[in-house]
Order: sequence, then structure tokens, then C-alpha cells
Amino acid sequence: MPRLADVEADVQGLVETYMQTLLGVRFLASEYSTGPVHGGRIDSLGLDENGSPVIVEYKRGVDAGVINQGLFYLAWLMDHRAEFEHLVRDRLGVTAASQVLWSGPRLVCIAGDFTRYDLHAVREHRRSIDLVRYRFFGSDLLGLETVASVSSGMQTTRRARRQAVTRAAPGVQATSMAELANAVDEVLLGLGDGVNRVDRKQYWAYQRLRNFACLCPPQRSKVLVYLKVDPKKADLVPGFTRDVTGLGHHGTGDLEVQLRTERDVERAQELFRASYAAV
Repeated sequence: MPRLADVEADVQGLVETYMQTLLGVRFLASEYSTGPVHGGRIDSLGLDENGSPVIVEYKRGVDAGVINQGLFYLAWLMDHRAEFEHLVRDRLGVTAASQVLWSGPRLVCIAGDFTRYDLHAVREHRRSIDLVRYRFFGSDLLGLETVASVSSGMQTTRRARRQAVTRAAPGVQATSMAELANAVDEVLLGLGDGVNRVDRKQYWAYQRLRNFACLCPPQRSKVLVYLKVDPKKADLVPGFTRDVTGLGHHGTGDLEVQLRTERDVERAQELFRASYAAV
């Protein structure tokens, strides 16, 4: 039977221990003090797969103040970027600190449940906010369910997103590759509710709570997509899919999909859906 935690700290401790697996976020600090003037203490600080700063706030049950509390801390974070980057440098190294993506800081609220007023509130804010419902099952299982996910870029229209992909590859001579990237963008955004796109110079990440696909700027003859699909369980086809486990590449995911035609996009849709379902 599903149940709530006995105390809030039970949820926080478990999520912090397995934060990268559960949220796709590298753990930085717990109960981080915002100083005597601000007078707050952030439950958890982290850095997600795309380099975005992440604040995680926990509540055992339903708490109407969790979103406002998180936004309060998010405002503090934006005013203390150097302090956060220093923390990242200490915990994750100089490279990670130099790649922090300040255009997309995130707030993740994990609670027993949320009200309809919470769902309305997140859609009114111009920040990236994820509302996540948790449940314990027995003594050894934890379930996380995304109730709402809003990106700070949600105001961008689908047409503007398509244009952004085309503009991002000025050196590509074959316009068909840019058009192909637009088609992939449409497919990935349309896989389900709550899909957000995070734009980085080297790739575009498509995420629910975690990344499930990364689309690289189109090359002269192909478009590359990286998926969170286990290559060992995929039917690898030379020239179409490749295992890149341990190989350096932009974005996240160990399965590389090479797209050259619209038919390739159709062939890849089953893999796209599998990656979406995996996160």
C-alpha cells in the first residue's frame, strides 16, 4: 500500500543519496545556508545534466507554501551566482563551474501531494518548476510522479522553436538537414505533456524530469540524436544507431541515432518513445 514518509527527512535523505539516478541532478549540498541576512536554508542544491542550477524542496504532505518558499530561494540563488559557481568548482571541478547555465535555473518541489492552486501557480511563473509527488511502497520502494513541469521557455511558440533550430546551424549547406532537425524537434516535443526543451550551444536537450533526448545542430549530411536507451537492448544498425557508451559527445545518452532522411525519423520514433518512457 502507498504511504507517506514518517518525517520529511526520510524523503530528503533518500533523494539526496540517489539524486542523479532519480532526478538526473548531481548533488552539491544539503541544508545550504543562505546567510544571516536572508535567513534561509535550502533543502538540496544540485546541478542537472545540462548545467542548470537546481533547488530541491521537500514536504512530507501537502504544503501550500512549498512553491513560494522555493521561489524565494531561487531569487537568492540568482543574486549569488559567484557563490554557487564556487560550490560547483569545489564539488565537481573547474569545467563544471565554467559551464553553469544561468538562463535556466530550476526548482523541483517533492511533496506528498499538491493542490489545484499549486498547479495553477506554476503556470503563472516565468521559471522552470517541477512538481513531483512521492509515495513509499512498503519498506523498500519509492515512487516519483511528475504532476506538473513548466519551463522558463514555455512562452516560446512552437514556430519560434522551429526557427531557433534552423538558425542554430548557419554553416550547414544542405537546408534539408535543417528541415530534418525541425521535424525531429516537432516529434520530440510532441511525445507527451510536460516535455521541455533546454537550449545549449552544443545541443538541445528534451526533458521531462530528466533528459530523454539530445538533438545536436545538423551536420552537412546527417542529424545526430542521443537517447537514454540502453544500447545493449537496442537493435544496432550500422549507419543508423551506434553505441557511444564511454565515448565523448555533446548531450547525454548512450545511444546515438543518425538521421539522414524523413524515413529515418519515422524509423527512429519507436526509439524516441522508448527513451521518453524510460525517464
